Order: sequence, then C-alpha cells, then structure tokens
Amino acid sequence: MAEKKEPVILVTNDDGITAPGIRNLVEAVRDLGKVVVVAPDKPQSGMGHAITIGLPLRLHKVNFFEGIEAYQCTGTPVDCVKLAVDKILHQKPDICISGINHGANHSINVIYSGTMSAAVEAAIESIPSIGFSLLDYSLEADFSAARKYARLIVEQMLQTNVDKHTVLNVNFPIGKPEEIKGVKICRQAYAKYEEDFLEREDPHGRKYYWLTGEFVNFDEGTDTDVWALANNYVSLVPVQFDLTHYKLKEKLEKDWNFLSGKG
Repeated sequence: MAEKKEPVILVTNDDGITAPGIRNLVEAVRDLGKVVVVAPDKPQSGMGHAITIGLPLRLHKVNFFEGIEAYQCTGTPVDCVKLAVDKILHQKPDICISGINHGANHSINVIYSGTMSAAVEAAIESIPSIGFSLLDYSLEADFSAARKYARLIVEQMLQTNVDKHTVLNVNFPIGKPEEIKGVKICRQAYAKYEEDFLEREDPHGRKYYWLTGEFVNFDEGTDTDVWALANNYVSLVPVQFDLTHYKLKEKLEKDWNFLSGKG
C-alpha cells in the first residue's frame, strides 16, 4: 500500500515574519504536514489585496522557526503567496493559512485585511485557505486558545474534501481556552468604522491627517461574526472572491430589461 503523502502547509501573515502571531500559528500546525513559511519582512496591515508592480521583490531565507523552512519577502502578503507558489514550492500547497493576525478581521475588516487577502489570493490560485485573527492587538497577547482552535480547524480542513476555492475567515475572542464556548459558523456582520481624520500640523507648520474611528455594529443578528465573538465563540465565516450580487443581478435582469433591447 502506498504511503500517504504528507500535506504541504503554506503559512503567511501581514504583521511580518517576526510577529508573535505567526510563530504561534506555526507551532499550532508544525506536526500536521510539511510547513513552509513565506511572510513579509515588515508589518503590512491594511494592505488589502495590494501587489507590488513598480519595485523588485526580494526573498531571503531565514532561521526564525526551528526545523521549519522560512523566507521573508519585501512585498505584500499577496506577493508572498504568489512567490511561494511560483519560486519556492514550485507547486500548489495543500492548504494556505494566514495569521494569526493581531487584531480583529471580522465584518468589514475582511475588505482591508492583508491577512485575509493572502488567504483569498491562495483560494484564487485553487488552494484552500484560512485566515486567522485574534481580537487582541498587543504583542503580549495570549494565543493559547487561538493555537488550540486553529489546529482543530486546520486538521478538519485537511481531512475534508473541500472545494479548492474554499476560504475561511476565522476570528478568536480574547480569553483562555476554557473560556471559549466553541466555534460558530457565521455570516459577516454589517458593521464598520465611523471614521474621522484628525488634522494636525508638523513642526514645519504643514498639515497632516491621522485616521481615527469608532467601530459601530449596525447588525442585530445573532448569527454574525460580531455576535459570536462578543459571546465568547470563535467565529468562522466562509467568504468568496466572487463579488457578484446575484439577487441584484436577477432583479436588474427583470426590471432593467430595456438595456437588452427587449423593453
């Protein structure tokens, strides 16, 4: 009987290769397959799905994770995934996992997140993927619960015949493992930041602006990621890169038929 092939697990993030979050993610999954890390050499939070097109990209092999092949990249999280597949692995990994991000990526944050964009890029490349985030921005954050549930979710994905374009957005509440009630499969909440730009002056009298804001949840549903996290559940939201609004498409096809010359 042929020996079962060891799965290849690509790990990346947007907080940079030296961030505690990615170290905790590597430790959570290091014995589940062949782990290869390709991550930015500096923080890239809020980069979304940006790619580098006007500057050369560089890769440097590093020894940050004992016994794990790892590279730091001068580009964005999406660049890291692209380069990993094309220049390091020379094949598609069995799974790509991104994180563990320092800070929430629930609700509208998924649009801006470099963590999630790396996962989405992998799914575009037909690699099942997961983005992980912890609702704690501190570099001293306790990742024990996140490690536990990240491992369980990665194990489940590796054991399941999921669609190759699957991408999951997973967020962890702050708390110890025994304080977490479990995992809720959710929808994305309608919640966003009410933003403001503080106007200031630099020492030379020139104006500059600093983005601030308050997070506001407009969604009263109990099936959302925001609700789950507020109630001490891990939230798991299946997301997709197809942005087509299918219900609106059907409505427009019916109500706007003059555009097709039928009205």
